Amino acid sequence: MTSATTLSFATPFAPADSKLTNYQRKHIPAFTWDAHACLPLDEKTPADLLDTYVAGHVDYVCVNVGMDMNSIAHILRVIAAFRAKIAAHPDKYMQIESFDDLAIAKSKGLLGVGFDLEGSVMLQDMPEMVPVFAKLGVKQIHFAYNRNNSVAGGCHDVNIPLTDLGVEMVKAVNNSGMIMDCSHTGRQSSLDIMRVSSKPVVFSHANPKALGGHERCVDDEQIKACADTGGVIGICGFQRFIKSKNAPEVPEMIRHIKYAVDLVGIDHVGIGLDTMPSVAGTNDFPDGVDKDYYWPASSGYGPAAGGAAVFDPRKLPALADALISIDYSPDDVDKIMGQNFLRIAKASWS
Repeated sequence: MTSATTLSFATPFAPADSKLTNYQRKHIPAFTWDAHACLPLDEKTPADLLDTYVAGHVDYVCVNVGMDMNSIAHILRVIAAFRAKIAAHPDKYMQIESFDDLAIAKSKGLLGVGFDLEGSVMLQDMPEMVPVFAKLGVKQIHFAYNRNNSVAGGCHDVNIPLTDLGVEMVKAVNNSGMIMDCSHTGRQSSLDIMRVSSKPVVFSHANPKALGGHERCVDDEQIKACADTGGVIGICGFQRFIKSKNAPEVPEMIRHIKYAVDLVGIDHVGIGLDTMPSVAGTNDFPDGVDKDYYWPASSGYGPAAGGAAVFDPRKLPALADALISIDYSPDDVDKIMGQNFLRIAKASWS
């Protein structure tokens, strides 16, 4: 296994220092939930990448295990490898299989880890595949990764409605104990999903388009429709979507949190940072994948689009304290930092 000291990051994390870990906390959230993280989709990915979330006092993180461009074989290898590495460190991590597991992990001081899928190509047009992935630890799914497919539209493609197959997929997700996500999904498909779903729907990692301006962001109507389902928007810490000149810090995160809270209320806002560390010798992508197709330069990607840093998860305690400093109540901070997503998990996984 690669040592933590040899890791390199596409999104660099500053070395740990006393400003991150050694100061008087104003408030310790009851539960901290990061709704989406991207570790390298490779069997060689070291488990100790998760230690960044441990250092940020995260109680649960949802880790991507596959996207639309990844084959089923690739995704199954990643799931098998990640599960084995989590199980190999019972002193630090716990695989979350049920809602009750969250409390068990918290009581033991362990980082709870669940999986998510970004897209639906791996479902092979079969709603029956949804419970199969659920049994492997997938706790959350959105149907399209930026581009249209047979189930739903993607946010960087022609704006199409949810397909008839997509309606059946939503029902399968609702019945299989997964959280229904609409990140990366096209506008009309996301609105259709929220209309069809019998469970709360989330944007696990997204930003208000009114502030971020990027095609990957979501507009006010989408955020309101999400809230109308009882759902949550997880504020993403990715530089291009948060529209930050430099690596996003606490003030940039608060700006997006405050906008969403003012729009739909405190019960519908959470955190989904979308951290993307890279590790030498690992590879996220299948050979020959057209990166410009999934991340088109015309839609705000590539070097010309500016930086690609992400808010450091180790600064989540500072974010909670900063929310207290601007007069959010402890109960409201608890909701933003994790309780809102806990509510979604209880409704979706139970």
